Amino acid sequence: MRIRTRLTVGLTAAAAALTLLTGQSAQAAPRPLPSAPPATGAAATGTDNPTCWYGACYDYVYGRQITDATGASVRMEIADPVVNPAQQDEHSLQELALQNTGATSTVEVGWTVDRQVNNGDGRPHLFVYHWVDGQESCYNGCGFVQVSHTVTPGMPLPAGHAGSFAIRELGGDWWIFYDGHAVGYFPGSLWNGTYTSAQKITAFGEVAADASDVPSCTQMGNGRPGTSWRSSWIAGFRLYGSADRPDLTVQTTSPDYYDAGSVTRTSFHLGGPGKGSCGS
Repeated sequence: MRIRTRLTVGLTAAAAALTLLTGQSAQAAPRPLPSAPPATGAAATGTDNPTCWYGACYDYVYGRQITDATGASVRMEIADPVVNPAQQDEHSLQELALQNTGATSTVEVGWTVDRQVNNGDGRPHLFVYHWVDGQESCYNGCGFVQVSHTVTPGMPLPAGHAGSFAIRELGGDWWIFYDGHAVGYFPGSLWNGTYTSAQKITAFGEVAADASDVPSCTQMGNGRPGTSWRSSWIAGFRLYGSADRPDLTVQTTSPDYYDAGSVTRTSFHLGGPGKGSCGS
């Protein structure tokens, strides 16, 4: 997703750059956001390689599959990572994102901890987001059609709960599901009917930090390293409308701070404490 004003989140712009949050109400981001782990971009050397641009730096632990599909789903831990209290525009999230080949059209769903987006609330919140032809939109709105009366984008989610998240193209529209509930959909008309299948499927954890705060103390996942069996996780990766079996390739941008573990074709652990305790 993104850090607004100076930092922006998630999976599309970043995917175009390196090959992502939620709010109580829809908010437009004033700058381009990475919306998934990108493929190129300004980065540090060695094992500290955040993608940095527009005053923000993004770190990822991600699993990706290049295929052709009309949907995907995952289960993942909903965590409550510590986000540096000295940096109001930082965030930590986990999400599932579907993109086209050029990473210009995207649909995203996940949870995020972002005090700026969520009015000072440091809990995890459900979010949805989308890109149209390389143009960012806004959290939880900008054409999203709500259908559920009980599950709404921007709602707080219970930390420690294992939630299921899915995106599926159905009848020309991109539908969002949470824990088996149809939350709503992004109408295919937003893309003039040109975005009907995805080629880049990515599930990931992301930390967005102010460029002056790298490496940040903001945690990914539950703050435990991905190599720990107690760390946050993404599992049960499934594809819809694809001729390929699920087969994630897992990578990390800055393994000194955020790493992966217990990797299978459909699951992996992720997380890390960043540079250490905030305020220490």
